Amino acid sequence: MGKVFICDHPLIQHKLTYIRDENTTTKAFRELVDEVATLMAYEITRNIPLETVTVKTPVATTESKIISGRMLGLIPILRAGLGMVDGILKLIPAAKVGHIGLYRDPETLLPVEYYTKLPTDVTERQLIVIDPMLATGGSAIAAINVLKKRNCTQIKLMCLIAAPEGVRALQEAHPDIDLYVAAIDDHLNDHGYIIPGLGDAGDRLFGTK
Repeated sequence: MGKVFICDHPLIQHKLTYIRDENTTTKAFRELVDEVATLMAYEITRNIPLETVTVKTPVATTESKIISGRMLGLIPILRAGLGMVDGILKLIPAAKVGHIGLYRDPETLLPVEYYTKLPTDVTERQLIVIDPMLATGGSAIAAINVLKKRNCTQIKLMCLIAAPEGVRALQEAHPDIDLYVAAIDDHLNDHGYIIPGLGDAGDRLFGTK
């Protein structure tokens, strides 16, 4: 079963409070999400494999560590996932970025894939699927389906906040996927919004309604 990691570092929790606040401006919201993404990236990359290389310092030759193999791939789910990408790239500038676009069918309410663009070596990379909200879990599950159909096997999911319903749905659909979140909230309301949540992450990131 995939594990759930709650990134409870004090700086993350402090910034998350202002992300939730309805009085936070679009500019501040965007900056805070960017900062939290950087901090969460430290946690999600904690177990990246290392290899030993020899390096010459100005005074001696020594053995030291570098990341082994291919770098990461970041896969934001459009559109809200875009708000977290730059924050992670600050920490891992060599990561490649793919995109998965999904919309909800108004009749079936199921996610429909409308756009996918992935790095050519995507199957060789450790992938982080990025979406600020894990509400029902539908979008995250669909995005992971897209990757698995393309033979990707190294996948993690990063979200700011999740609802228990979304966590359960993810674990049922993809029991091998580890989830990293800053908080797990109380429940979903009748409209599928996370309570207490932070509202619509995409609208708050981009200043739309």
